Amino acid sequence: MTRIIKDIEAHYEVHEAPFSRSYEWHPASVTLVCDCGERFTLTATSTTTTCRCGTDHGDIVRNIQMHEDRLPNKTIHPWHHDAQEQEEQHQQDEVTYPKGSPWRYNDVTSGTTNVE
Repeated sequence: MTRIIKDIEAHYEVHEAPFSRSYEWHPASVTLVCDCGERFTLTATSTTTTCRCGTDHGDIVRNIQMHEDRLPNKTIHPWHHDAQEQEEQHQQDEVTYPKGSPWRYNDVTSGTTNVE
């Protein structure tokens, strides 16, 4: 019987920096051990699903695909749902990096810079 060792749901990892936030996508994955002892990590885009012993793990890949198709909007587009966190981070950045600070973000659309 195939054993699932690790099951990771698809998600975005948020990276914070002063005056910025970036999102890195991590697809869903399942790490399993086949009956023969071979270890696999499968994702929704895995092309090799057959073990060397001949066992086909394609059903697991299809299950991952089905779950990724049903992810809630908050998981797929987290930047639409974290306005409060962004505002708190902005306030913290304003205090940490006041106007005139060399580390402050220069808004290239404003026509001004912090360079003196």
